[in-house]
Amino acid sequence: MTKKWWIIGILVLTVVLAGFLWFSLTDSDKQDAPSPPRTGEPSQDDASGSDPGDRNAEGKDDISENIRESFSDALDSARSLFVQQDLHITALGDSLTQGVGDTTDNGGYVGILEESINQNSDTAAETVQVDNFGKRGNRTDHLLERLDNEDLQGSIREADLILITIGANDVIKVVKDNVTSSLDYEQFVEAQANYEQNLRSILEKIRELNPEASIYLLGVYNPFDKYFKDIPELNQIISDWNRISRQVLTEFDNTGFIPIRDIFEGADEDILWEDNFHPNEAGYKRMAERVLEYIREEIEE
Repeated sequence: MTKKWWIIGILVLTVVLAGFLWFSLTDSDKQDAPSPPRTGEPSQDDASGSDPGDRNAEGKDDISENIRESFSDALDSARSLFVQQDLHITALGDSLTQGVGDTTDNGGYVGILEESINQNSDTAAETVQVDNFGKRGNRTDHLLERLDNEDLQGSIREADLILITIGANDVIKVVKDNVTSSLDYEQFVEAQANYEQNLRSILEKIRELNPEASIYLLGVYNPFDKYFKDIPELNQIISDWNRISRQVLTEFDNTGFIPIRDIFEGADEDILWEDNFHPNEAGYKRMAERVLEYIREEIEE
């Protein structure tokens, strides 16, 4: 690749990243702010003089039903799934675990898994308990620190299965730290050593807390793929991160790697949220399908 194309690519990356960072900083304010009043012409129900509380309740019921149908339809493969009773899953990591971009506020791929698995339960109690410890912006060093949290440690000790998403923000940090200077492939290579050591320490700490639980690490994908198809280095960086993840996992028993990169590359529908970085509901549904594919045999009776 010529130096010219690399410089152009970095300029575009800077613009996209700046937009993403602005969105991240303002998103929390949007969530905390009260919803604006609805405007427009009154509906037929308003004209009839019916009680607003009844209409709101009906509207919420309709929305809840639509959400239930959406999640039930998301994982058709889970309809015939009969899982072990009292299964405990702990989900750790970054915004992909938290479910950022899922406008139903149901917890992204983790919430879809929980909803889909429990829909087959014929008991009053849930078949599977899922604890979601995803936190937006987490890098491997952040997650390593959070493993000292008592609530998180307690969940890990009780877990039968542990799901982790981490690593994407480690890549983003390299971009942010060098966005005003010359950014090249070697800077990512230098950062790989820290990522590898942090990931190894995370797994060691989890194993100290729970020697038996199955651990699955989801891979990372390239959210900038649609913008930088002419910059092969970015794809190589993602490949490097996933390669390192697989390598570290081989050092620990009862672990597995779940690839998701292919889900987002060349997708036949829009599966990214409005920030063009996080998955939307469709993207999380695909992630949930992939995760279920890998863990199905382990969680079935």
